[in-house]
Amino acid sequence: MQRPLADAYGRVATDLRVSLTDRCNLRCSYCMPAEGLDWLPHPEVLTDDEVVRLITIGVRRLGIREVRFTGGEPLIRRGLVDIVRRTRELGDDLELSVTTNALGLERNAQALADAGLDRVNISLDTLDPERFHTITRRDRLDDVLRGAKAAHNAGLTPVKINAVLLRGVNDGDACELLAWAIDHEYELRFIEQMPLDAQHDWHREQMVTAEEIFANLADEFTLTPAREPRGSAPAELFVVNGGPATVGVIASVTRPFCGDCDRVRLTADGQVRNCLFAREESDLRGAMRSGASDEEIADRWVAAMAAKLPGHGINDPTFLQPDRPMSAIGG
Repeated sequence: MQRPLADAYGRVATDLRVSLTDRCNLRCSYCMPAEGLDWLPHPEVLTDDEVVRLITIGVRRLGIREVRFTGGEPLIRRGLVDIVRRTRELGDDLELSVTTNALGLERNAQALADAGLDRVNISLDTLDPERFHTITRRDRLDDVLRGAKAAHNAGLTPVKINAVLLRGVNDGDACELLAWAIDHEYELRFIEQMPLDAQHDWHREQMVTAEEIFANLADEFTLTPAREPRGSAPAELFVVNGGPATVGVIASVTRPFCGDCDRVRLTADGQVRNCLFAREESDLRGAMRSGASDEEIADRWVAAMAAKLPGHGINDPTFLQPDRPMSAIGG
């Protein structure tokens, strides 16, 4: 019997974000320091079987309809293709996606498509090699571009591109990114920088806001709001130059959409987070490894979601950034 993952404010979580690792092969300046982080010890990370078991509980008992695999960088996870394949066996109607930096995607795109993956979201903040190196501290732009092309050719569409604009670094790249995305039939999403960096260096005045993004794009494009309802989607969609191309803006800070959130997160070490900015977690790994039944794990999951706060609180003077950075939470 299915039960909804409902909270006290009437929201129901149907979109599960599963972090498969906290490790990453880039060192993006707005995410982690150049030397990286102290990674989770291997025994603390969920095994492939444990990941699939928790996803199965979510789908069969708790009404999960979308599963997105995240990290860190999920392509680092050796069992990714098999996890996707086993998740697909839970139902052809599930929507399965991966958020990735696209390093290694060129050689894995077809295998992921064959395993049942529907699409990919690729993080890419600039098309300039020098700025790419400045942001990621790696010289791998060509690998990302080849990975995006391979995903498109493998049918992992629409290929969505996630871009974060950083003041004084790549904030002048908005128009070039959008023109490139349209030319390659990718769907571009600009994301406001959020306070989820490991260094806790985020400052509101340094963030490029949605309004600034719109102003930058207006130099070369005419944007009109898309007619279809946004629903629980994080991105506000806009038609570019009359269509058919669109561009999205995810303004988590200046235009929060918490009231329509339908997401729940599972960290690589098996903790449920009912909000990206939650400061409390519920331990499913410990329960599972202690012999809890599927129903007992589902009970724990339901209780975790019932405690979800009405919003992320970024704009509250008392806001505290989560202890875990984005790479350890999963997008």
